[in-house]
Amino acid sequence: MAHDQVQYGAIRSAEDLGKLVRAHRKQRKLTLETISGLGNLSTRFLSEFERGKETAELGKVLKALRTLGLEVVIQPRRVAVPKPSSSHEGEGHA
Repeated sequence: MAHDQVQYGAIRSAEDLGKLVRAHRKQRKLTLETISGLGNLSTRFLSEFERGKETAELGKVLKALRTLGLEVVIQPRRVAVPKPSSSHEGEGHA
């Protein structure tokens, strides 16, 4: 069965993060048990994290991401803001 490429990018919810992490793990052909052993994290925690558990412990989430070769990058949100018009029409030049 062919898997689509993992769509990395902005995360807006615990569910988004869990889905991305699960897709990344599966693309790398890693099991929850393997990640559990490598990161000293329970398979239950990892499973709940991948299902988007809102109350997942941040320290464990970051450890799971590191174990999977992922990192968190914080940057200002790109918001589409209309730019002021550069046209100076109507400003009389005598």
